[in-house]
Amino acid sequence: MGTLRKLAGQSAIYGLSSIVGRFLNYLLVPLHTNIFKQPGEYGVVTELYAYISFLMIIYTYGMETSFFHFSEKEKEQKHKVFGTGMIALLVSTILFSGSIILFSDQLAEWLHYKKHPEYIVWMALIIGFDTLTALPFARLRQQSRARRFAVLKLLNIMINIFFNIFFFIILPVWHKGDSGFTGSVARLIYSPSVGVGYVFIANLLASGVTLLLMIPELKFKKSDYDRQLLGKIVLYSFPLLIAGLAGMINETLDRIMVKFLSPEPGSAMKQLGIYGACYKLSILMTLFIQAFRYAAEPFFFSQFKKEDARKVYAMVMKYFVITCAIIFLAIMMYLDIIKYFIGKTYWAGLKVVPVLLIANMCLGIFFNLSMWYKLTGQTRYGAYFSVFGALITIAANLLLIPKMGYMGAAWATLICYASMMIASYVSGQRNYPVPYETKRILIYVLFALALFFVSKAIDVYLDPGTVLQLTINTLLLGGYLFTLSRYERPPVAV
Repeated sequence: MGTLRKLAGQSAIYGLSSIVGRFLNYLLVPLHTNIFKQPGEYGVVTELYAYISFLMIIYTYGMETSFFHFSEKEKEQKHKVFGTGMIALLVSTILFSGSIILFSDQLAEWLHYKKHPEYIVWMALIIGFDTLTALPFARLRQQSRARRFAVLKLLNIMINIFFNIFFFIILPVWHKGDSGFTGSVARLIYSPSVGVGYVFIANLLASGVTLLLMIPELKFKKSDYDRQLLGKIVLYSFPLLIAGLAGMINETLDRIMVKFLSPEPGSAMKQLGIYGACYKLSILMTLFIQAFRYAAEPFFFSQFKKEDARKVYAMVMKYFVITCAIIFLAIMMYLDIIKYFIGKTYWAGLKVVPVLLIANMCLGIFFNLSMWYKLTGQTRYGAYFSVFGALITIAANLLLIPKMGYMGAAWATLICYASMMIASYVSGQRNYPVPYETKRILIYVLFALALFFVSKAIDVYLDPGTVLQLTINTLLLGGYLFTLSRYERPPVAV
């Protein structure tokens, strides 16, 4: 089987778990946006999950990528690499989460959640549980045990969905019911005052159950711990930590800064809620990129020493961008249908969707381009690019959000990822040149954007969501796919 087919096969399994699981999880968005009629309530979810994403980088400090690197480098001692990493993560997680819980009252006051310090406690526990499963999940990927990986990921999401439905739909009905058994249970464990907090409780329960299910993968011996190996791992991962922190600033800072820089301070949480909900509509692009990354990272490392490695990387890039362009067009052509996944009070923010889709495409391309520094062990470049992006993110958000609100946050995201993509391409071609079909790729992207603008121009004269509008958009998307079929033939083997 060709190498690209192997990558595609692994991506399909990871993608199935991500797409099916995340799509199911995505159904929580209409649940939340319809239950939380005030966008400001959803703003709480948006903000705290931005902090969770940021803190996960600190908790894991590049350990996953380090595991892939040293597992290939120390093939005879893979068990030591895993055991050393797990012991380090266990100790650091206890210290981090313990500190957050200890100072939860002060942190809650600083974040303007003085009445809900429990949010901070739940957040610390969620991050802690997820951190302890990070390396076992990485080992499943390294061992190409994609099915086991997919099952556990899907179970996590399904458990989270179950508890969301339980807390937001079932228990409120029981709570309002008669004095029977279900009513008594509901009044015992349910309180309407918790409100949005049940989002975090559901996540906490799902993360806890997943950790228990991962126990077979958590097995390691105390004797596996190697202090010298840990030193090497930390040295390798430190630039990745810096890169990860800066990268997460790029990814989450917009949702944090909208709260503090909104041109309408009185409606800042409302703006944040709208932005967070509309951000979710780019889910298909982020799902594909995530599925690809799960499979691509170990795949790229396995190809590194082969003669045709650079040719393979170039081909992967081309088909990656083509897929992203198709996803972009598919979402934008049918946005008038997709928008019903969020509550009507959130539709005001739909204009951010195309900007965020293109931004995420740039991020995915950046990931492809930046594999060279991980492959060659020059991880300091990851820190350079991410810090560069973080500086742009901070500057762009400070400049644009006070003038444009959450739309400024979306444009800041695009400016950041596009700048990082260009910087990585230029640097990568100097240090590890890959024969990318840059001109052809650029033509495909520009063609997709041209069709999008044609669609928007036609929409001015049509009612949104009508059969005629959707038919025209379908023809435009079909034209793009037909053009690709004439000029591209997926390889059977490489």
